[in-house]
Amino acid sequence: MAEQADLQELIAKSVKNYKEGSIVKGFILEVRSREFLVDIGYKSEGVIPAAEFDDPEEVEVGDEIEVLLERLENDEGMCVLSKEKAAQRQNWEKIVSVFQGDGLIRGKVKGVVKGGLTVNVGVEAFLPASQIDITPPRDLQQFVGNVYDFKIVKINEDRKNVVLSRRELIEKERAEKRFKFLNSIQSGDRVQGTVKNITDFGAFIDLDGIDGLLHVTDISWARVDHPNDMLKVGQTLEVVVLDINKDKERVSLGLKQTQDNPWDKIEERFPVGRAIRGKITNLMPYGAFVQIEEGVEGLIHVSELSWTKRIARPSDVLTLGQEVDAIVLGVNKDEQKISLGVRQLEPNPWDEIEQRYIIGKQVSGKVRNMTAYGVFVELEDGIDGMVHVSDLSWTRKINHPSEILQKGQQLEAVVIDIDKSNQRISLGFKQLEDDPWKEIETRFRIGDLVKGTVTKIANFGAFVQLEGDIDGLVHISQISEDHVERVKDILKVGEEVEARVIKVDKAERRIGLSIKAAGYSEEALRRESEALDSLRPGEDMVGLAQAFQVAEEEYRPGDSKKKK
Repeated sequence: MAEQADLQELIAKSVKNYKEGSIVKGFILEVRSREFLVDIGYKSEGVIPAAEFDDPEEVEVGDEIEVLLERLENDEGMCVLSKEKAAQRQNWEKIVSVFQGDGLIRGKVKGVVKGGLTVNVGVEAFLPASQIDITPPRDLQQFVGNVYDFKIVKINEDRKNVVLSRRELIEKERAEKRFKFLNSIQSGDRVQGTVKNITDFGAFIDLDGIDGLLHVTDISWARVDHPNDMLKVGQTLEVVVLDINKDKERVSLGLKQTQDNPWDKIEERFPVGRAIRGKITNLMPYGAFVQIEEGVEGLIHVSELSWTKRIARPSDVLTLGQEVDAIVLGVNKDEQKISLGVRQLEPNPWDEIEQRYIIGKQVSGKVRNMTAYGVFVELEDGIDGMVHVSDLSWTRKINHPSEILQKGQQLEAVVIDIDKSNQRISLGFKQLEDDPWKEIETRFRIGDLVKGTVTKIANFGAFVQLEGDIDGLVHISQISEDHVERVKDILKVGEEVEARVIKVDKAERRIGLSIKAAGYSEEALRRESEALDSLRPGEDMVGLAQAFQVAEEEYRPGDSKKKK
């Protein structure tokens, strides 16, 4: 009876000590496939799922654990226990303590949820995506299963919520590294870095805590069209520190500076006159860039491609990647420029042009082009001569070469001048014949009655083509005895007229005519000639050139029809 009383007293004491909601110690009594039987010293045991253990395979009979006593008995008379909830309560107290301290804690990423990650830091915590790294990552799955250090930034005791940040620790760590790096390096130092980002103007290099800028011009001594052509994200590089700004935490880097400058002693390696061979790397409207060696390019200006051919664009005769031979024309080490020429590989045909085209010699060529000031005649491939409009006729005022010539026409001419320095040959068409004005006074005398055809009409008079293709001018005052308001009211282009010669000026190459004086006496003719001389310049025939400039009706360039 005494033993039974002692047992009841012990049980009574045990019941008093076990309160629901308290944390108690227990021992593994039995290991099952998905659960463990736990003895807490109470009259009945409890069962804890294996999922509540971090390493269920390592659990053995007799292991001591702490559990939360949720209920003394369930419907089956067993204790309801939880190892996980006991750990959470203990861990929550730890979390609060850490939060009130430095906030630093280590945890393992459990999974991906909306907006971030779940992390086990003793209790389940939330890590927002924006707080995972300095730059929010696109793939959150890569973090699952990894262990990191975090900082507790917010807790809610009522909801038992914990918010973490890994970014704050990374930023702090990088700030410390930046400070250490900026105070330990100098310009000229070589450092290791990783390509972090590539832009049009260069690349940002991660120098273990600080970003340095590698400008596109400092990537290579050779031409770099885009940094992508030379670098890749994640690539490790050895670079040279070019400049440091500690206040703004900026570092300028150079990659080409790790190699010898190919422009050193460039004048010795590529002296003027040396023949080189290189590859076309770029074609521009003004010239072609040629890579002579790694990091060294020269420019062939479009004007240096040929002595004689008219090349509008280098791309008309060259292609990218083409191998070309050239001659070094000039070297500028300071500006890192080399001038090249292709035409210098052949003799300049203009060097002996005077021996091939002698002044006074008759030549033949094809009309290549016509302008208002003259006609270009192709004498040979790439060499043109020009006949000025004033050298087309001794007697006629030609406004445009198309009045008497056609494009593609074979033309005979005389060499009248050579400008070797400017590569110009002046030709004359009228010089094929003698100048009729040399003996003009034997053909036309004052008082002669002549016939001709009206060729042009101006506001001041009319031009009449006489025998021998010589033009004379009938001033408006010499058309009729009556007052003439407008010349074209009286005369028409193509009309045959009879007139008197009242003026012959050999020096000025002009002949004055009078229609109204066709029946005058010699005295009357003399008076008309004097009256013509007294007219104001610009109104009379003072130079046929001036007369044509103020003409109201002329030939249209390229149009054989005359205005009526």
